[in-house]
This record gives sequence, C-alpha cells and structure tokens, in this order.
Amino acid sequence: MNQVNKAYLQLHTAVLLFGFTAILGRLIQISELPMVWWRLLITCCSLLLLPGVVKALRKMPRRLVWRLAGIGVVVAAHWVMFFGAVKYSNVSVTLGVMATTSFFTAFVEPFVKKTRIKWYEVALAVFVVPGMYMIFRFTNDNYTIGILMALVSAILAAFFSSLNTQVVHESSPMAITFVELGSGWLFLSLITPFYGQLFGNSTFLPSMPDLFWLAILALACTTFAYVLALNCLKRISAFTANLTLNLEPIYGIIMASLIFQENEELNSGFYIGAAIILLTIFIHPLLKKYFECVNV
Repeated sequence: MNQVNKAYLQLHTAVLLFGFTAILGRLIQISELPMVWWRLLITCCSLLLLPGVVKALRKMPRRLVWRLAGIGVVVAAHWVMFFGAVKYSNVSVTLGVMATTSFFTAFVEPFVKKTRIKWYEVALAVFVVPGMYMIFRFTNDNYTIGILMALVSAILAAFFSSLNTQVVHESSPMAITFVELGSGWLFLSLITPFYGQLFGNSTFLPSMPDLFWLAILALACTTFAYVLALNCLKRISAFTANLTLNLEPIYGIIMASLIFQENEELNSGFYIGAAIILLTIFIHPLLKKYFECVNV
C-alpha cells in the first residue's frame, strides 16, 4: 500500500470513529454531563502520554492558555448538548441536525474573524432551512428537546471551529487540544451541581460496561481518531480531508440503522430533510474552492 492510499485509509477510519461517537452516546447509560466529564478526563490523561505534548505545554504563552481555556468551555458545552441530544432523541436525528453546523458557520465565522460574509455561503445556509423544517415536521414530538439541544450543539460547534482557526498554528495541535479539553473538564466540574438541578441528578460513577465504552469513546474516538486525522494531512490536501469529513453524519446514521434499527423510528420526511442538509455540506467546499480560484 502506497503512502497516499494509507493516508486515505487513515482518514476514513478517523471519520468512521467520529461517526461512532454518537453510537457510544446511546450505549453509555450515565447522562450527558458525566459522560463528557469522563471523556475529557480520560482523553487528557492519554494526551499527556503522547511525545512532545508536555514540552509544548511548557513553552505555551500564558496569553494563549487563557484563549484556549475559553474555547475549551465552548467545546465542553458543545459535547454536553450533543450527547444530550442523542439521549433525548436518537443518533440519526442528532446527526441530521448537527449537519447544520455549516449553516451557522456561514454567519459565525465572519463575525469571529471580522471578515465579510460570503454570499454563496449565505445562499447555502438558506437552503438548509427547508431541510431543518422537514426534520422538525416529520419526527416524533418527543424528540423536540433533543432537536433543540442538537441545534445548540451545532451553534457551539460553529463558534469553536471558527475560534480554533485563529489559534491552531500557535502551538502543537495536541498541546492545544489538551489545554482546551482540560479547561472544559474544569468547567464541567464547576457546573455539575447546577446542571443536575436543571436536568436531574445522575451518578458520576460509571458501571463496568459504561467504563468500557467510555474508554473506547476517549481513546479510540477522540485521541486515536484525532492523531489519524492529523497524520493523513501530511499526504492529502485539507480540501479532500474536509470533504471526506462530511461523511461523518452519513456513517453515523447508517450505523444507527444497523445497530439500533433507528430507521424504523423515522419516516421518509426525516431522510429527505437530512439529505437536503447533507447535500449543502458537500456542495460548500466545492463552491469555496471554485470562488477562491476565481478570486486569485
């Protein structure tokens, strides 16, 4: 196997693992906040074992640490909302709604970077609206809270991805990830009593099956998947990587249908809405590359 094919295999493995995250969210029985708390803790411990991370942390400027800490709070809140959405609806609905991240990014990124809004991104964002309507209109009414949590998660994802583009080159990616996730862990530790009052108390101690799935979530679907995604960028373009990452909700929905038979809970209206949203996230990088070439 040549190096390029190996990079493609690594990339698709990473995307498959990212898609499996939502599956684990349904398999793990403890509620969303304890789940994310343990995920962050295990992931941070594993990152410290990677070569070069501690050295990069020692060199990191305090100014950067504070910026990353703020982003880490957004990341932690995003994950809590994401796994909450899985538990209050299901995997397919959550991933379908999460695909609207591109919709929100079209407005959030120019605000964060203080740049002009791109008209073709706004056009695609408008195209997402009927897809969201289909998902709201043709899914179980009991899923409303889950859908709203997934929307909040998508908005937070748009913010942290936009904020990360401004700091990603200032230190080692793994060191940046450690500071963000460590800060997120501290944030969740502080808000746990208040969150429990709003959404009901849940034990923080996972059962043995939960501990096994949490280890898979943290080590395989977070640390290992992230390392794979970074390694593949040495051989393939960022454009190809971003286009492939769009397969994450598709992989997740397929796995949910196979493992949980979620296709029996959803009708054609949901799939039409999800298809509209997924179409826009595949079209977006193509339009972006075209207009960037035209403007050169």
